[in-house]
Amino acid sequence: MRSIWNGAISFGLVSIPIKLVNATESHSISFRQIHLADGGRVRYRKVCELDGEEVSGAEIGKGYEEADGSVIPITDEDLAQLPLATAKTIEIMSFVPAEEIDPLQMDAAYYLAANGATAAKPYTLLREALKRSRKVAIAKFALRGRERLGMLRVVDDVIAMHGLLWPDEIRVPEGVAPDVEVTVRDAELDLADALMATLGEVELASLHDDYRDAVEAMIAAKAGGAFEPAEATVEPAGGQVIDLMAALEKSVRAAKASRGEGGDGGGDGRTGEAAAENEAESGTDAEVTPMRRRGGAGSGARSGAGRKTSAAPKAVGGKKSTAASTKKTAAAAKTTSKKKSTAAGAGTAKSGTVKSTTAKPTAAKSSTAKSATAKSTASKATSTAGTKKAGTAAGAKKAAAARKRASA
Repeated sequence: MRSIWNGAISFGLVSIPIKLVNATESHSISFRQIHLADGGRVRYRKVCELDGEEVSGAEIGKGYEEADGSVIPITDEDLAQLPLATAKTIEIMSFVPAEEIDPLQMDAAYYLAANGATAAKPYTLLREALKRSRKVAIAKFALRGRERLGMLRVVDDVIAMHGLLWPDEIRVPEGVAPDVEVTVRDAELDLADALMATLGEVELASLHDDYRDAVEAMIAAKAGGAFEPAEATVEPAGGQVIDLMAALEKSVRAAKASRGEGGDGGGDGRTGEAAAENEAESGTDAEVTPMRRRGGAGSGARSGAGRKTSAAPKAVGGKKSTAASTKKTAAAAKTTSKKKSTAAGAGTAKSGTVKSTTAKPTAAKSSTAKSATAKSTASKATSTAGTKKAGTAAGAKKAAAARKRASA
């Protein structure tokens, strides 16, 4: 690789001769400007404004334009004579942890190659010191007419240098963040975490420029005369209300499907249910698949038991109320039976006074009829067979006692 700068690394009292080599290269496709009428190339020519003549690169130098329009010529010799320690030296200032470097400061990257056999020993010393310390070196160097800031770190067995922007070159992100208050729910964060976990990590070496491949294929097709432009499908952007929960859950399912995993939503039942609740609240038509609860069979048994338990009080309550009404009916039947049995006894006594011989059959018939009436009344009042027997037995005993008194 061709070096673009020669100098040395100043590491305390150690000087390491190095060559600066570009660590990156651009693979972007460049186009020429052409005349549309005939396809002729349009060039930019460097013309002197005073005489109107075109000048070559060897005749072009540097100059600084003052506010009044006057130009002060500046030569390379003038710049080389500046009292700048970093003109040909990468001067290491300090060593710091790599996480202290803001990625916003990262600029172009370079490889530092040892320049000659004498540079191998100190070069290896600095490389191994950086490895063991797990730190990066902050340095200053001059390149292309200006002093720059750099960061030295180890890549494989090579020392690499990243150009850094000066702190005052980083703009403050004022007015960039959303100016409205937004509340993010835990359920949304859970789905975002699930999506991040599903996407996982990626090998950067496997990524490539799809746009460049498409442009190269188009150029090859046009060169062969077989290019047929396809109609691009443009999706409408903006103005749509997005259900964030549904979008996150769909993203998780799509990511799982692309990896050949089961796409059953947001990882657990809690996030799936939260998505379903959010969709119900927002009233959108997004498709959300609620997650099943864990332990399906066990939970179903518990829910079934819960239904039985809730139904049991109603059944017990019904029995209690039926028993209470049965007791009240039985008591009323007993009272009615007693009254009618007493009346039957009184009637039998009167009949015995008039006709003692025929009183027994008449009293028995009357008592039997009234007892039957009492039985009928008790049967209508209650459906319990025990209550009927109790009323009939009480009436029969009192009728018998009345017959004994009448015969006496």
